[in-house]
Amino acid sequence: MEPVTEGAAESAVTGGAVAEDVTALRHFNRYFTRRIGVLDDRYLGQDRPLGEARLLFEIAESGSGVSLRDLRVRLGLDAGYLSRMVRALEAQGMVRLSVHPGDSRLRTVEPTPAGRAEVAEQNRRADVLVSGLLQGLAPNQRRRLTDAMATAQRLLRLAAVTVTPVDARAPDARACLAAYAADLDARFPEGFDPSDLVGPEEVSGDAGAFLVAYEEGRPAGCGALRRTAPGVGEIKHVWVHPGARRLGLARRLLDGLEGEAAARGLTVVRLDTHAVLTEARAMYEASGYTEIPAYSDHVYAGHWFEKRLPRA
Repeated sequence: MEPVTEGAAESAVTGGAVAEDVTALRHFNRYFTRRIGVLDDRYLGQDRPLGEARLLFEIAESGSGVSLRDLRVRLGLDAGYLSRMVRALEAQGMVRLSVHPGDSRLRTVEPTPAGRAEVAEQNRRADVLVSGLLQGLAPNQRRRLTDAMATAQRLLRLAAVTVTPVDARAPDARACLAAYAADLDARFPEGFDPSDLVGPEEVSGDAGAFLVAYEEGRPAGCGALRRTAPGVGEIKHVWVHPGARRLGLARRLLDGLEGEAAARGLTVVRLDTHAVLTEARAMYEASGYTEIPAYSDHVYAGHWFEKRLPRA
């Protein structure tokens, strides 16, 4: 592939990504997949291609069984393709299919002893392969590689998250708020009363917005915006699921709420936070918020912040 010139990189944009970045990621993918043997139809020397091997691994990792729906969402597979692979594994004696005990509409799959044995061998061979790849690196180089891969995974996870406005009455919105309330109840010395949560009518339509972040189809965070005065909005309940923290998702939600505020013609957004939430205060300050005198008598507030938005 010909190198992308500086001018072309600046003008060629795909979905917001500069062509130079797209080329770099594709180049890395091609190199890495070749080195680990993904192109071979007998992955790791076993008698199956990568797709089946990965599916069997995911089923075995689930322990006592997993629904086909969960597998489809987790792996991003077409329902028909997933069904064909599961049937093939079943015919080979690697997995067992059954009806979900709590929902007859769902099919579940679990590994057989033979399937578990194959996954154990798959893991052994993968460890040998990766150990061989790392042999040529000094200890400090291996550490640099490990750190770089952790950063890459974190950023790719963040890139795959979608932040979407939802009806504040929707089950995902209410589930996020319930988890947010439980988190605060555990962290605040005085506990947290769920009646302090915003009502759906406060963050719907012209009054405001409610955002939910989704990772692999599951809610991973939320945030709310409500109009409090002409030109002024308040950001509430920015929360991230514990499994999705340290990705930068809270900042992504904050950016999304500011975008919603600007789209509604608001020029100022405010928020408050509890004294124990030091990490929240640090994020707000890093995001351009300035601490101001109290603008409300909110019972859980210890610090108040404000940010002026550019006019849309």
